[in-house]
Amino acid sequence: MLKGRKLFSLSLIIVAMSGCAVNSQPVSKTEGEQRIQQDKIAMFSKQEPVTAPITLYDAMARALKYNLEARLKVMEQALSQQQLELARYDMLPQIAMSAGYVGRSNTSASSSRSVETGRQSLEPSTSLDQNRDVADLTMVWNVLDFGVSYVSAKQRADQRWIADERKRKVVHTVIQDVRSAYWRAVAAERLLGRIDSLIDRVNQAREASEHMSAQQVGDPVEVLSYRRTLIDAVRQLEEQRRALSLAKTELATLMNLPLDSAYTLALPEKDDMTVPQLNVDFATLEQTALLNRPELKEQDYQVRIHAAETRKSLLRMLPGLEVSAGGHYDSNSFMVNQSWADVGVKVTWNLFNLLSGPAAYKTAKANESVSEVQRQAMSLAIMAQLYVARANFNEAQRQYKTSEELSDLDGQIAGQLRNRYKANSIGELQLIQGELNALNANLRQDLAYAELRNTYGQILSTVGLDLLPKTLPSDRLVDISQALRQSESNWQKGNISAMQSF
Repeated sequence: MLKGRKLFSLSLIIVAMSGCAVNSQPVSKTEGEQRIQQDKIAMFSKQEPVTAPITLYDAMARALKYNLEARLKVMEQALSQQQLELARYDMLPQIAMSAGYVGRSNTSASSSRSVETGRQSLEPSTSLDQNRDVADLTMVWNVLDFGVSYVSAKQRADQRWIADERKRKVVHTVIQDVRSAYWRAVAAERLLGRIDSLIDRVNQAREASEHMSAQQVGDPVEVLSYRRTLIDAVRQLEEQRRALSLAKTELATLMNLPLDSAYTLALPEKDDMTVPQLNVDFATLEQTALLNRPELKEQDYQVRIHAAETRKSLLRMLPGLEVSAGGHYDSNSFMVNQSWADVGVKVTWNLFNLLSGPAAYKTAKANESVSEVQRQAMSLAIMAQLYVARANFNEAQRQYKTSEELSDLDGQIAGQLRNRYKANSIGELQLIQGELNALNANLRQDLAYAELRNTYGQILSTVGLDLLPKTLPSDRLVDISQALRQSESNWQKGNISAMQSF
């Protein structure tokens, strides 16, 4: 009988455990499709439509407002602010409130026994009701915990500033990426039509060459060489087309436009593609970079955070003063006073903190020293980046000037070849080769100009100045675009005081 009860109890336990088992089902196709639809709506909804050709500053404005990485940093910044607000509550006293009902199945009674004789000295009695209501409201405040929480709140405040600097860094990166992609997209939009047109002409010449080869007209070796030259020309054009065709897709990704959306760029005229000049002396640029770079300012806050950690390690070695106060209620009818208040003061001291405190202090000081050395190393790296950026800009200026001269010469040669072709003094292959050279020269010029603009913007990014002002009239794209245009105008004029982040 006893064995049967054990088996029955064991069966109940197994059934109960199997009932508590948690099973997870794989994500269904329907759930995946719903997720895709929801993500697409979230990614591309609530955006101002593209109604006009996009300028450089329009592209920057769209990227800053709608780019998902930039939006993520804004959300992280808001989260850091909320964490700071939450950390301030840690400095408040702990207040606990409880209320409830207490009951038992029998009377809580007790007796006493003499220690000397071992006989019962008091008959069983009770001073507690079987059922009663209780309530407590207690406040406890530890002065040491308050000090530690205060330092922690200061650290949270510095963490919030770090989030601001990381957001600035993302803004700089997004603007630089848009600048680079925009000018390559301009080259693509300017030249893709010409490339397609020239490919059509080359293909027509190939068809004519194949017809001549089929009829065995002329020297077979010359005909085959002619066809080979045409095929090689097509290969070059297709390589150029592939390199350019992805530029607008990359720009659309940065602006967070749907990748299948058609948009046009505001193409500047050749005369408007001026060579940018650096109108700020290098010593000022270096000083500004060391003052404004987000990485250095973040490192400044890291030093402060580690210094605060050092103070916390010292505070933890001190005794804590704990102050408590509370109000209580108990419905027990045997009590003379069913409600009362009490206060208390006591000193607490974790003696193990005295043993680990010196090691914790040394570790905190070491972290503080490491942060300072990291900041110095980063300062040196930033100065090196500025030197490299200036060297790249100077080299890009020279390369653009050379490509501009070559483009002009190849254009003149192509013009002469067209005149000769019309006069039937040269063949079509020579004209195609001349036009291909002119097209390649134009492409190299546009790409050299894109690199020139990229290196120019890289100096601005390396210096750490903000094109996006701290305050804007509104969050409309037109206002953001105008503010970016004005900031870059100040930079081009050498008026960097209007762009200081402090």
